[in-house]
Amino acid sequence: MRITGGSARGRKLLPPKSNQIRPTCDRVREALFNILGPRPLGALVLDCFAGTGAIGIEALSRGADFALFIDQSLEAGRLIEANLRAAIARPRAAFGRLDLAAVPSLGPVLAHLPPGTRFDLIFMDPPYRRELALRLLSLIDRDDLLAPNGLVVVEEQAQVELPERIGTLAVTDHRRYGET
Repeated sequence: MRITGGSARGRKLLPPKSNQIRPTCDRVREALFNILGPRPLGALVLDCFAGTGAIGIEALSRGADFALFIDQSLEAGRLIEANLRAAIARPRAAFGRLDLAAVPSLGPVLAHLPPGTRFDLIFMDPPYRRELALRLLSLIDRDDLLAPNGLVVVEEQAQVELPERIGTLAVTDHRRYGET
């Protein structure tokens, strides 16, 4: 695994030691950020089910101002911190340990940010076959976490069909990369 663009381009990231973390492959990450173009510049980023931190670190490498990584795993937290140190000279980032499958709100993690913080880019790569994307999209909409003109990117198993609209959130693009 490596960073595919920006100031940390080519820097290697530590892989997970267990199969409990399924990182987004370099090819999919690079395609995603090519689609996003300049959107990461100056963005506030939320990386849900962050795993290795590769998506949020890629956004920081490409000019994001801040990234909040959320995962329930202590292994993920240690991995994200190590990968941030290896890839980004002065990371503007935080990690919040939270079980996104069980919480009624992201409030416990967001409480450490300025009130009213809204994210320009929200990434989520939930464990497959657990219908967590739909649940988290509902929370994002309900808690008004997306900035005006913000974008939520959901990585899900190819067979999963998400609704075209969840509250104020609407699908604007859909891509398929193998089983993703």
